[in-house]
Amino acid sequence: MEGGSAAAPAPAPAPAEEGDGCAGLWELPVECCERRPECGRCSRPQKVCLCPFLPIHPLKVSTCLYIIQHPAEESRVLRTVPLLAACLPPDKYKILVGRRFTEDRYPELATVCRNPNTLILYPGAEASNLEEVAGMSSSPSVMIIIDGTWSQAKDIFYKNSLFRLPKQVQLKPNISSQYVIRTQPTNTCLSTLECAAVALSIMEKNKSIQETILRPLQALCSFQLQHGAQIHHSKEHLLKNGLYDKPMPKNKRKLRRMELLVNNVKI
Repeated sequence: MEGGSAAAPAPAPAPAEEGDGCAGLWELPVECCERRPECGRCSRPQKVCLCPFLPIHPLKVSTCLYIIQHPAEESRVLRTVPLLAACLPPDKYKILVGRRFTEDRYPELATVCRNPNTLILYPGAEASNLEEVAGMSSSPSVMIIIDGTWSQAKDIFYKNSLFRLPKQVQLKPNISSQYVIRTQPTNTCLSTLECAAVALSIMEKNKSIQETILRPLQALCSFQLQHGAQIHHSKEHLLKNGLYDKPMPKNKRKLRRMELLVNNVKI
């Protein structure tokens, strides 16, 4: 060879570092995820606003509702409390979010719980039927309703001593839920909006209140069913008809609860 020397071999390519195969992906533009604009009144996306089904003017009621909302309910897409609030005057409802409510942190709530005209809607052996209690009182009342799943509501009720100060009331178990796009434990378990609608109609002695408050819920369920949602039967219905397709719980307490549902025992 000319010059008596051989050409130096080309250097071997450096080994690719782990993750280099995705290097180009980091340069791609990131699309911002924007929430759909919401209606300021019903809190639904504007394209599926339910305001046409709400009362034109807030309902005239003397009863004030305190909604004790479990924090998990705030993020649920199909929650019913915003629809309930949209039906009422702003001074006739208050929503408190949390799990624990002490007198030090919630002095106003403590005062409400000690008011003899305050009722708390929670079923149980010690609860009186609301219709009987409402018939004995003519003065404006305050009603506390817990918003959450049944296990969440139970936790809030029994772990907050304030909620055992008011008189405990319940609705008669002869009403079936119309909130068919969410699974309930039994056929007679109602959503928060349904509980409030029935309770207010009893307290105010005005059946039309129940019909008015239920109208947006009926519209919500109808819309969801038209766009792919399925009717959710209660766990009680599924168990009794052999349609429950989930694994049975290994926890003895949960298994016992399911046995009680099948046997029509109130839990």
